[in-house]
Amino acid sequence: MKAVVYYGPLDVRVSDVPDPKIEQPTDVLVQITTTNICGSDLHMYDGRTNMEAGRIFGHENLGRVIEVGKAVVYVKVGDMVCMPFNIGCGHCRNCERQLTAFCLTMNPGFAGAAYGFAGMGPYEGGQAEYLRVPYGDFNCQILPEDASEKEDDYAMLSDIFPTGYHATELAGVKPGESVVIYGAGPVGLMATLSARIKGADKIMVVDSHPDRLKLAEEFGGIPIDTSKGSAVDQVLELTNGHGADRGCECVGYQCCNKHGQEQSNLTMNELVQTVKFTGSIGVVGVFVTADPKSKEELQKKGHMDFDFGSFWMKGQSIATGQANVKSYNRELCALISSGKAKPSAIISHTLSLDEAPNAYKHFNARDNGWTKVILKPGKTSSSQK
Repeated sequence: MKAVVYYGPLDVRVSDVPDPKIEQPTDVLVQITTTNICGSDLHMYDGRTNMEAGRIFGHENLGRVIEVGKAVVYVKVGDMVCMPFNIGCGHCRNCERQLTAFCLTMNPGFAGAAYGFAGMGPYEGGQAEYLRVPYGDFNCQILPEDASEKEDDYAMLSDIFPTGYHATELAGVKPGESVVIYGAGPVGLMATLSARIKGADKIMVVDSHPDRLKLAEEFGGIPIDTSKGSAVDQVLELTNGHGADRGCECVGYQCCNKHGQEQSNLTMNELVQTVKFTGSIGVVGVFVTADPKSKEELQKKGHMDFDFGSFWMKGQSIATGQANVKSYNRELCALISSGKAKPSAIISHTLSLDEAPNAYKHFNARDNGWTKVILKPGKTSSSQK
């Protein structure tokens, strides 16, 4: 089959690789029809992780079931399914508590597994024509009858929609509250949509890219453009000097200052400043335990210069971590099916699998208009949304 294979920093290619096969009786094989490029993929693409050469990228996957193992009883051949990026066993202590991002058995020695991701187990990704899904009954979400009609929306259930929602859950967003969201990339936009779904009164979205801020405004956010002045000053002005009730970090350790220079502690320290006394902050942007290629000495060790004094004095709280996708997906799927949520509105490019290397270059450069890229394996022509 064809697949997007990582060969080294800034080098991904579409290569011929062996087809996946049923390895365990609980496995499911899926023919991928939509797979997304995620901002988290860019950390690996940049060479800022320990991703091994020869691995297949892709943890945001949707497709049609073509084969099931002998022990699979729920998922059937022909079902349209979306796979949460978390791979869970379904029976460990954490999976039983719906903490599927921290499964204890699928990646021995570490809590958590995912498709095609550095440090998250040996599982290949779905930026390919086919994907093996372990524990298929647990890890496949069967989609409603309108799956073909709303395929691009349902593809967002694999990661960014539930991750954006998770940011608002970690922050504790409630109806009538104000929230500041750092990052207007795909996850930040989904956090904006989620905050609106939750009934937030004022949603402020911080970024420097006009095209992304425009989308944030369309989702109900107030654009805070860092190229036009201090985000802290703008947020405090909009909140009468008090700060937002809640804050969401949707950027991660490669965040940049207004000059485009990486400053890993920028968003976290600004959230302390822009969230009110006793407010809470949810962090879903990726932060790593080591970043040897960083220009910052602390960040090389996965550390940062965090303003803990102000954080403590303000009585704030922080919750962090990857989204436990399965704990949100049934409800978010229902919102899509009923027409109350349309996460596909962020898609900027719909491309063939063969166009993935070029798409990675543009998406990594944050080129204007490259907001969210989805790939359609099996299609030879592309169309730009």
